[in-house]
Order: sequence, then structure tokens, then C-alpha cells
Amino acid sequence: MEHNPFDIKIKDRIATVIFNRPEKHNAINYEGWLKLLEEVKTLSQNKNVRAVVFSGSGGKSFSAGADIKDFEENRKDSHTAMTYSEAFDGALDAIESMPFPTISKINGICVGGGCELAMATDIRIASNESQFGIPVAKLGILIGYREMKRLINLVGSGNASYILLSGRIFGASEALQMGLVNQVVSEKELDTVVSDLVSEIVHLAPLSQERHKKILSTTIKNPSLTNLTKEEAFLPFSNFDSDDFKEGQLAFVKHQTPDFKGH
Repeated sequence: MEHNPFDIKIKDRIATVIFNRPEKHNAINYEGWLKLLEEVKTLSQNKNVRAVVFSGSGGKSFSAGADIKDFEENRKDSHTAMTYSEAFDGALDAIESMPFPTISKINGICVGGGCELAMATDIRIASNESQFGIPVAKLGILIGYREMKRLINLVGSGNASYILLSGRIFGASEALQMGLVNQVVSEKELDTVVSDLVSEIVHLAPLSQERHKKILSTTIKNPSLTNLTKEEAFLPFSNFDSDDFKEGQLAFVKHQTPDFKGH
């Protein structure tokens, strides 16, 4: 029996989700996407979590994405591919919708569905040894609309065309130049840089984090900001009625570190 494809730990309000199939470059099969969806939903409901870091085990790969050997059973035609997509899209949508910041700590191979998973997180930090690409044309398949939207939002339509139509694998510096990742550091520095960032994030107001993500999502979906619902229009002002705002204001005046509770 195969071991658990994910190693999940929570410490100091930081959850770590480690893809745990190093012998397969942390590729994820159909059952793995379903498991990831379940785990992400559980983490999203955990009030003790303030941030999540996704990474790969083994030191050579973040994730190679979908497990190609799984295709014979679960992606052999359009019908099975649509069922597979429900699990895949469900997992990525759940990651994108998590109520707190999500960070991809990328080292090594980050291609195909692994790259698309990283795009569903809020922040992507990569080592200079990382490799990226979405070479689905080499398999004769396509990416879905959700993944295409995330890709275009990050790198623009021109770079999206280059990534998909060339099928090339490219390095971290090129990924940074295109906007696919936020920061590139040496392999030796990666753990420290991500750890320092997450340690700062968990001390920020969780209501601000969650609601900023909602405002960002609304703005991406509706860039003209026309026909906002009453709830959407009110959201930027909602924190002024929160205990966290009172705590932050008081701590600022007293030059203290605020103790945010998330309400």
C-alpha cells in the first residue's frame, strides 16, 4: 500500500503541506487530488491556522503535476477526463479559496499540474534551481479554463501563449521575469526566506488577510467594479467594526505588538 501522498503539520499557526511522493517527483494521481481537496477543506476550517506553505519532499521537485501512469484508468477519454478534472479543479479552487495566505515554496521541478497548483496559491517563492513549464501539448492535451485564467492573471496573455505554445521548460529567472513567481533565492536560502515571510504573515490581522483575498478576487473577476453587491461594496469598510481594528489601533498607539483574534 502506498504511503500518504501528503505530509501535513501545524506549528505556531503555520500549516505545511508537503507533497510526499519523491520517487515520482511528487506527482499527484486522481486519488491524490481528491485527498488534497479533503485536506485543504479541513485546513480552511481550522481557526488555529494563519498561513499555509506548500512544498515538495525529496529536494528535487515541488511537483511534476498529474501522474501520467494514472491516465490509462482515469484520463483515458473525454468522459473520464471530465471526472478527473472535477477532482483536480476542486483541489485547486479550494487552495485558491483558503481564507488565509498560501505560499508555494518551490525547489526543483514545478511543471504541468504542479505549476498550475502553485498558481492557485497567493505567493510563489522559488529557488534558482527550479524549473517551470506547462508542456501539455507534448501529451496532446489541454489545460482548463480555470488554469488558463490563473496563468493569464499572473503572466499576461503573451507569456501564457509562449508557455503553452512552446511547451518549453524554463528556469526560475525567466519565471520571475514573466511574473510566474514572486521571488527567486538560492537553494540554500529558500527555507529561511519562506520561514521569515510566513513568520511575519501570521502576526497580521487574519480578518484583513481573508477580506483582502475576497476584494482581490472580486476585482479580478469584475475589473470595472460595476454592479457590486451591497456586501461587496461594504467589504472594504467592514474591518472598522471589528475587534481586530480596535486591537491594532490600540497596539499602534502604545507601540505594542497586537494580538489579533480574527473577529
